[in-house]
Amino acid sequence: MHQIDKVYINGEFVTPKGSALFDLYNPATGAVNGQVRLANRDDAQKAIAAAKAAFQAFSQSSKETRLALLQRLYDAVVARADDITAAVVEEYGGPVSMMSQWTTMAAQNFLDMADTLESYDFTQKIRASDVVMTPIGVVGIVIPWNSNVGFITSRLATAIAAGCCTVIKPSEMSALQTQVLCECLHAAGLPNGVFNVVTGTGIEVGAEIARSPDVAKISFTGSTAVGKDILRASADTMKRVTLELGGKSPTIILDDADLDAAVPLILAAGFLNSGQACIAGTRVLVAREKHDELAQKLVAAMNDIVVAEPTDPASRIGPMVSRKQYERVQGYIIKGIEEGADLLAGGPGHPEGLGGYFVRPTLFGNVDNAMTIARDEIFGPVLCLIPYEDEEQAITIANDTDYGLAAYVMSSDPARAGRVAERIDAGRICINGFQHEPQAPFGGFKQSGIGRQYGVHGLESHLEPKVIMGR
Repeated sequence: MHQIDKVYINGEFVTPKGSALFDLYNPATGAVNGQVRLANRDDAQKAIAAAKAAFQAFSQSSKETRLALLQRLYDAVVARADDITAAVVEEYGGPVSMMSQWTTMAAQNFLDMADTLESYDFTQKIRASDVVMTPIGVVGIVIPWNSNVGFITSRLATAIAAGCCTVIKPSEMSALQTQVLCECLHAAGLPNGVFNVVTGTGIEVGAEIARSPDVAKISFTGSTAVGKDILRASADTMKRVTLELGGKSPTIILDDADLDAAVPLILAAGFLNSGQACIAGTRVLVAREKHDELAQKLVAAMNDIVVAEPTDPASRIGPMVSRKQYERVQGYIIKGIEEGADLLAGGPGHPEGLGGYFVRPTLFGNVDNAMTIARDEIFGPVLCLIPYEDEEQAITIANDTDYGLAAYVMSSDPARAGRVAERIDAGRICINGFQHEPQAPFGGFKQSGIGRQYGVHGLESHLEPKVIMGR
């Protein structure tokens, strides 16, 4: 049983003033495997005060100093990569084959931002004026459970590159992996107060960060509903906000696409992170005359997907993170059946031989884009196969959503796919594959968020332009 009873404030692991305990579960079995003592508003205030005090000196640090810190953070995470992966697999249930790669990417976030920082000029000229890009202040970082380690490292890397100090509120369901990662970050030897980590509820810790006048910016990743609450709470103090929110991403299979080549890409995008990913391509749009053929190929391929214990190297889909999430996904599967979609694979209940919070990977066919399963972000391994009549209708259906985070286009003609991509309302669109560019901006249109993460765009969201004239 894991007992986590410390938060990280001002360079030290300290016992929080909060006394509430939260049970931790192994999602593969549903059994309690630990407890975390939650921080409260007093702890959040203490962390904010530490960050505010550290900001005065850290905001004046040199680029060379920040580059050195990013390198040290990278080294510290790499040194304990196996421990981090083990914690994520146990606590989150992600398959070990995927989670080990994600740990590597989490460490790489520090070096990617170092590359951005190295070439960035904080003083720019506009005619006779100097534009000095100035650190914005204390940054509140609020992140979800579906990629805890990666979100912490990417957001922290950006803040450090900008010269900002941080207060990080991870999900209480990610307490074990947060503890291991905090030990790594502590070992890197950053100045006290530059980063603080307070694990607690959104009602207690998140709300305090959002309303504090000493927090200049909020970087939030999570649901659209909570993002709206944070935006409202931040308004009184005019905080800058970056919101990376939900998605209902389309995967458009154009009528000239090679279906055999498309199938593995569809499943990779749709079942990414066991379906618990905001960029998962869960709406699969296919020409009506090819719907049945693609459906047959997808069902056959899904039969070969290994759903097993997260520690099994062959496993490709793990359990949902919690009972609440398991029940949410079950509810949507039942809703899809009730609304008349064709259940082609999977369905309600557990995969054979598995309990805990495992969900049967599910495929619905002949889905209407007005159905609930095509509108709502399910956040589980559930795909909707939606037929279209022609390319124009495919684009219309793709854009007929409240969201606009990611999209995927597949075609034997990359130029044609590119033309379609330009008409899709989404922040990131992949053509004939699943690509990632850590220097490119990431964020969404419409209710998928405000602002961008990564690269220069992410860095500048932590800076305020100060114009000095007549110097």
